[in-house]
Amino acid sequence: MKNSRLWEQAGIETLKFDYEQMMSSSRENPVWVHFGAGNIFRGFIAVLQQNLLNAGKAAAGIVAVETYDYEIIDKIYTPYDNLSLLAIMNTDGSLEKKIVGSISESLVGDPARQNDWQRLQTIFASPSLQMASFTITEKGYNLKNLAGDYLADVQEDMDQGPRQPKSVMAKIASFAYTRFKNGELPIAFVSMDNCSHNGDKLYSAVAAIAAAWVQKGLVEEAFAAYINNPAKVSFPWSMIDKITPRPAESVKNALQASGFDSTEIVRTSKNTFIAPFINAEKPQYLVIEDHFPNGRMPLEEAGVIFTDRQTVDRVEKMKVCTCLNPLHTSLAVFGCLLGYTLIADEMKDQELKKLVEKVGEEGMPVVVNPQILNPAAFIREVIDVRFPNPYIPDTPQRIATDTSQKVGIRFGETLKAYAERPDLDAKSLTYIPLVIAGWCRYLLGLDDKGREMNLSADPLLSTLQASVADIKLGDTGTVKDRLRAILANTDLFGLDLYRVGLGEKIEGYFREMIAGPGAVRTTLQKYL
Repeated sequence: MKNSRLWEQAGIETLKFDYEQMMSSSRENPVWVHFGAGNIFRGFIAVLQQNLLNAGKAAAGIVAVETYDYEIIDKIYTPYDNLSLLAIMNTDGSLEKKIVGSISESLVGDPARQNDWQRLQTIFASPSLQMASFTITEKGYNLKNLAGDYLADVQEDMDQGPRQPKSVMAKIASFAYTRFKNGELPIAFVSMDNCSHNGDKLYSAVAAIAAAWVQKGLVEEAFAAYINNPAKVSFPWSMIDKITPRPAESVKNALQASGFDSTEIVRTSKNTFIAPFINAEKPQYLVIEDHFPNGRMPLEEAGVIFTDRQTVDRVEKMKVCTCLNPLHTSLAVFGCLLGYTLIADEMKDQELKKLVEKVGEEGMPVVVNPQILNPAAFIREVIDVRFPNPYIPDTPQRIATDTSQKVGIRFGETLKAYAERPDLDAKSLTYIPLVIAGWCRYLLGLDDKGREMNLSADPLLSTLQASVADIKLGDTGTVKDRLRAILANTDLFGLDLYRVGLGEKIEGYFREMIAGPGAVRTTLQKYL
């Protein structure tokens, strides 16, 4: 690492700060803990702090914590001393390469890993800690199953208290309790996940667990008051945007050709694809509500936009509900059905490119311009630059993961806005309902040629597939009212799609798509 000339000869940017001093400062006075040690963290968030370290505007790094897939720590962090290599994939095929060395330590967030758990308790007892941030995906904040009952681990955690938590939200509540017991120390819990009002989701989960512990006499009543005191504990909203797909073989080969050999791509038992390197696109956005009770690092100097909650809400809705995420899900669903394995290739498909343009157009009437970013410019960058980048190895199969957890945000919010506005009519929509019908068609597990296809992981997959199990490709009479369990489910979409006049329309599109092999393509051509 200290031989900077060697790295420069390979075209790799090295660290511009004292690494040993950063490690020492981080251990003595930790300021930032991040939960969720995957690619978006290493390829974006960790680099923000590194920029401050390089500029001499920060002394400490980030403590990375994994609460779900422990192999990430054991196979990617620990063997490489928490170092990574970031490869930015430009549209001309060139790579911008830099070492990411701002992660001071990596820990498994599990009481069964006693040393790691004790270290986390020490960190959360430290007055210097300013922020705990999160990229744990939308499902990480869920306490209940589809039936509305608490998940088994969550219920057990609520009954047992903060000492040996199993669920991730109970673990966070436990760390908050440690902070409470050490003098009600202030902290910001900052969700950076791609979901609407992410800070509220995090708050609601932690507050519910704290309230259960108080009710059962497992902790002091004052703990709930601490969690609910924004002067002590905040849950800022945020919007994050950067595509950091699975590590690509093409990038691995390019790095090896430059002399960098730490390129083994790992697939964990929990189906995480990760490597000592991260490949990512160049565009990136992070907007955060500026509410930090214990102060914060000057991340605005690394490109983060700090603003008020209303502006974050507008930016997040612009991106998650209209300008990017709905387009991604549209490509994911139809890409899988039509046999695509690369998002960039889908953008060469006349119908699919037009589809995402039309989905974006349908969302535009309910977008409130956040002023700090322009919606029209943002969506054009997505459609014209970001999605078509042939060097971003992003797949529709990856984007299709956990779709049931996403449709309420990516489509439901727009549908609710249409239903609430007197000047708009949800029944006039064509392309968003077409995508929802496509998702129902996807759940049959058959591609457009009628061949079996693997479906991406989804916590509700078995339940959803049970709803469509008796529907037969080529026999529209088997549809009957079987989609109602999906389309009327307010937990999925945030509203009953029949009540806004779209249920029957989606059923109609679906019937067209199951008419036989090739019917998905024919349906797209008909409406596009």
